[in-house]
Amino acid sequence: MTTKTREKVLEIRDLSISFSTTAGTVNAIRGVDMDLYRGETLAIVGESGSGKSVTAKATMGILAKNGNVESGSILYTYQHEGAPKTVQILEMKKRDMRRHINGKRIAMIFQDPMTSLDPTMPIGKQIMEGMIWHYKTTKKEAYEKAVELLTEVGIDEPEKRMKQYPHQLSGGMRQRVVIAIALACDPELLICDEPTTALDVTIQAKILELIQKIQQERGISVIYITHDLGVVAKVADYVNVMYAGRIVEKGTIDEIFLDPRHPYTWGLLSAMPDLDMEDDRLYTIPGSPPNLLHPVQGDAFSPRNVYALNIDDRREPPMFQISESHYAATWLLDEHAPKVALPPELQVRIDRMKKEGVR
Repeated sequence: MTTKTREKVLEIRDLSISFSTTAGTVNAIRGVDMDLYRGETLAIVGESGSGKSVTAKATMGILAKNGNVESGSILYTYQHEGAPKTVQILEMKKRDMRRHINGKRIAMIFQDPMTSLDPTMPIGKQIMEGMIWHYKTTKKEAYEKAVELLTEVGIDEPEKRMKQYPHQLSGGMRQRVVIAIALACDPELLICDEPTTALDVTIQAKILELIQKIQQERGISVIYITHDLGVVAKVADYVNVMYAGRIVEKGTIDEIFLDPRHPYTWGLLSAMPDLDMEDDRLYTIPGSPPNLLHPVQGDAFSPRNVYALNIDDRREPPMFQISESHYAATWLLDEHAPKVALPPELQVRIDRMKKEGVR
């Protein structure tokens, strides 16, 4: 896609979010900038607690009650009566979010289908609900579309399934139902929060293929939230790597996998399971993420970074530009920093990916 034809759907600027807890204030998101374009797939990756899901929930306007937006803006652009319309999500009332955005224009697929499906309601009714609420669709039309959606997401005997309850379906089928519910109101943006975590590997692959197929057919934009770089390699156009509430590296799929520049990204890539590895031990990044109850001094990754410089303990690194689309926040990219080579094992893996292709 050329830059001229890319239509921006989502623009997040300087987003900072804290949570009030009994232990104190947790600074969960610290100055996040993010862009998403129509029809493209952005993956947000990082360890648990890095801020991936909080960023997504803020975009959906469903932050927990103890969440406070300290600064920033989330601009969402959608088609309204044939023309683009931009709204500032953070300034919208909850009622307006529910009526005009949630489910209708931005839909979310959560990681555990059992928590997002109502166990007391037949799945057909759950798929129909959004259409009836948002578009005043008649029950007959909503029923017909729900049957179509179940067929689209690969569920056999859809009329029979319409009457069944979530506990009567397998995990893979429940996740397909969740996808059908997400697609019911023809959203323009789909947020997938670890959509395959609870599923076995063969079902995972089918769910990822299904989401990709639907994206291509409908031309929607997709955000994947995951800690699994194997999933990212299969689905993403662009990748944002998050650590301790900040984006520490972003770029195209090839830039992140074949030319990573942040030591944290090196660690994530090294920790990917690889059948061709000679060593039978799996690499893990030493240490633990910082406790965001306390202010972060300097680079948050510094205590776990074997390549850390003296300045890392004092000053937070800015985003250094590597190419038009590739940026990383590490002092190693400063012109005065010593030149550091990639870990040898990772270099071997990257060389192999260059030969075989990322995907």
